[in-house]
Amino acid sequence: MSIKPLAFRMRPRSIEEVMGQEHLINEGKIIYRMVKAKQLSSMILYGPPGVGKTSIASAIAGSTQFAFRTLNAVTNNKKDMEIVAAEAKMSGKVILLLDEVHRLDKAKQDFLLPYLENGMITLIGATTSNPYHAINPAIRSRCQIFELKALEPDDIVTALKRALDDDERGLGKYTTEVSQQALLHLATASNGDVRSALNALELAVISTEPDNDGMITITVEIAEECIQKKSFSHDKDGDAHYDVISAFQKSIRGSDANAALHYLGRLIEAGDLVSIARRLVVIAYEDIGLANPQAGPRALAAVEAAERLGFPEARIPLANSVIELCLSPKSNTAMIAIDAALADIRAGNTGDIPDHVKDAHYQGAKELGRGVEYLYPHNYESGWVKQQYLPNKLASKKYYQPKTSGKFEQALAAIYDKIEKNSKPNPTRK
Repeated sequence: MSIKPLAFRMRPRSIEEVMGQEHLINEGKIIYRMVKAKQLSSMILYGPPGVGKTSIASAIAGSTQFAFRTLNAVTNNKKDMEIVAAEAKMSGKVILLLDEVHRLDKAKQDFLLPYLENGMITLIGATTSNPYHAINPAIRSRCQIFELKALEPDDIVTALKRALDDDERGLGKYTTEVSQQALLHLATASNGDVRSALNALELAVISTEPDNDGMITITVEIAEECIQKKSFSHDKDGDAHYDVISAFQKSIRGSDANAALHYLGRLIEAGDLVSIARRLVVIAYEDIGLANPQAGPRALAAVEAAERLGFPEARIPLANSVIELCLSPKSNTAMIAIDAALADIRAGNTGDIPDHVKDAHYQGAKELGRGVEYLYPHNYESGWVKQQYLPNKLASKKYYQPKTSGKFEQALAAIYDKIEKNSKPNPTRK
């Protein structure tokens, strides 16, 4: 009898054992409430590999004590689903985890639909594809859709330590000493995939010879071999990883292409495509912004190309994007503007919306003064008309303060200044 991989053995048995996904499974959140109330509805869980889709499904089953079956939409046929349906008829309810649910063909779909309708089968579909694009509307409309996020390194380190301490399912029967640096490397090099990290840890433990005292010592070098990715030179708290990410963004913000490429190279060597992708898109909108509006879409296109290609080829579109962002003019005016608006709102500084810009589509709205005296800009040749939109108490607020670091924002600034000069709030309107 073959021994199942560590990641399989360590799957959560209750919702409390699930790592990460706090937005779904923390106390008071939607899946937690469904499990505690024992009122499950069919759902689709989507997200990158190894983030806990199957784990959440098995945890739900373990927490609710309903029968739990696992099928794959590609490899299992309609007959397999008929067996699950027969069990549902006998027991009253079965939780069915259907992996690769986006590949469900019409025959299997037509068979499942009545059981989803009457609640005898609670479907938990798992997919790495966006269900809004990839899943048939007939299935999608009968399911709640929940997006799972890549796990943070701290979550994965916790899962690794739990596996090392578990005598029943994990590696607790081995006498091991795993350095914090090795644990952190497994957690970061796995790019949010706890399955990959756990299985690399198991390979490290079972393939390392114990010393004379029976101790198995796992160093960062062994961890690198087992997950096949090089490590940063981390300090004991892992701050070096975040220092590199910080230096990467600040080098781009400072227009130093050589430094930015250096830090990009360090992130590539660590295999940390997740951090690179997120940081590039953030930089494109936070630091480049309106000075080069096409930088955002082009950074996203480079990230998507990199994700599709994978390493080593992914380095090419990433380098293209980094050089463009470095040498683009910089503007953070949009971020500053929205942060200033949010600061007012969070401080309670809002005021009443002027009557003339309130919704006036329902019966009786005009009698209440809604929409009265509203001036429709398209009726004017310039496409603009002098009119107050902000509440009276904020009428003189200027959230957006343009820079002139790029031609696009220079053009925006000219239009903005012209409008500002021609606009004087009318305090008599309410």
